[in-house]
Amino acid sequence: MRIKLSRLTKGAAAFAATVVVLAACASNPAADEKIAVAKASVQRAEGSGAPEFAPVELASARDKLARAEKANADRNLQPATAWAEQANIDAQLAEASSQQQRSHKAAMEFDTSMQTLQQESMRSSQPTQ
Repeated sequence: MRIKLSRLTKGAAAFAATVVVLAACASNPAADEKIAVAKASVQRAEGSGAPEFAPVELASARDKLARAEKANADRNLQPATAWAEQANIDAQLAEASSQQQRSHKAAMEFDTSMQTLQQESMRSSQPTQ
């Protein structure tokens, strides 16, 4: 009986050790998902004109995304998740800043066009001498 109990205990211990090792080696779906979201945010920011209008914010997002990917590859899952979340926020800021800058530029161009039209209208409505 003692031999059977000892084998059972050893088998259970080996199984528990295997489960712990497999859990440690498995990737973290939460970190992977946050990194994927951050990548998509960086791509949207790039497409919105952030390289031109919000380069600092975009660079910060890219840097933090790279740190998240490295931490995830090194199985440092908590820092990977945190870096990915920060990268996502920075990318969203870059996109919003870019949109704001583009809107401001368009408004300035519109104002300039309106002033030019107004000046032309004033010239053409003045009687010639």
